[in-house]
Amino acid sequence: MEVQFLGGAGEIGRSAVLVDDRLLLDYGMASESPPQYPVGDVDPDAVVVSHGHLDHVGAVPALMGAGDLPPVHWTPPTRDLALTLAEDTLKLHGSTPRCPFTGTDVHRLTQASVPHGYGESFEAAGYEVTLYEAGHIPGSAHVLVDDGETRLLYSGDFHTGRQRLVDATTARPEADAVICESTYSDASHEDRDSVERRFVESLRQTVWQGGTVVVPAFAIGRTQEAMLVCAAHDVDCYVDGMGQRVTDTLVDHPEFLRDAEALRGARSNARYVDGRNGQRERIAQQNTVIITTSGMLNGGPAMTYVPAIRGHPTNTVALTGYQVQGTPGRELLETGRAEFDGRMLSVSATVELHDFSAHADREGLREFLAAYRDKEVLVNHGDRCGPFAATLREDGYDASAPELGETVQL
Repeated sequence: MEVQFLGGAGEIGRSAVLVDDRLLLDYGMASESPPQYPVGDVDPDAVVVSHGHLDHVGAVPALMGAGDLPPVHWTPPTRDLALTLAEDTLKLHGSTPRCPFTGTDVHRLTQASVPHGYGESFEAAGYEVTLYEAGHIPGSAHVLVDDGETRLLYSGDFHTGRQRLVDATTARPEADAVICESTYSDASHEDRDSVERRFVESLRQTVWQGGTVVVPAFAIGRTQEAMLVCAAHDVDCYVDGMGQRVTDTLVDHPEFLRDAEALRGARSNARYVDGRNGQRERIAQQNTVIITTSGMLNGGPAMTYVPAIRGHPTNTVALTGYQVQGTPGRELLETGRAEFDGRMLSVSATVELHDFSAHADREGLREFLAAYRDKEVLVNHGDRCGPFAATLREDGYDASAPELGETVQL
């Protein structure tokens, strides 16, 4: 079995792994400016998508051009989230060369879609493939690929810790080789109860002091997690941006949620914002909590809310996830200023980072890989793939970090 890394090698974004030039695992995009896509030309016989985040599924519609449609295998939530992301990408970039697909391609993707549940084996491009719950977001999966001689486990993104939205992964299917993500290979997450407690205290204190809290959050996963935390602690909140549609989508897939009733309750606790007639500007003047896209401050309604509250230290910007190098969110954390709609603005409001990560940390990665100590491990999806692979080798693993475009023989 040969695997080629077309994206996500030594980086976070545009994940894509090609197996024997036939089976494509993920086909994402990196939301940089301009967006970045996997390298090389591909014409797969079939595609399997691990989960519905932009960096894993964002470029899949570009595979739906002329000719036969490759079947696209995924869970039902991943299918629905992928279509939502594709429509949003068309809205943002569809009239520019930055977008590699059209509305027709998105329609063709619905025709190519083949949904599966966890643990259900199926044939794809001549391989036996099985999806296992990955504990990252609803519908996220580890992908096991079996050609009859070699069993390859593609971890996708996964979490071994507690979240309110989904259960932690416990799946450790037998495999001969593992492609393992490494986003937090150099970090340990704070205890989730402590993160929640500090987050809720910050929200309450800011509102009590007469301030406004803006919670930039990824539309898929993080918005719903923040909503669940607010509802569990009786904190009123507004929700704005794509996270509204995603929440409604996930409620329709209760079997992929840890507690479907809790998410329905969190949706009832929140007030949706439609953004018309200056509504956002008025809400920004209230003593309230606003959960809004985008999570890294590179678009969405956050472009209105953060500038509106930036001028007073009583207000708070409560970031809830990893801020990629080069994004406005990362710049704001490091310098206290960032670019908003082309304007470089200083932010006097308090800026905080709360680690609601949906990825395994250093200990979680080692716990997962302990089941594969005598197997080949290929490290991807991280800023420090090489150093993590070196650490694993020191501990006796057969580990390496493939480079972008590299082909590995298993």
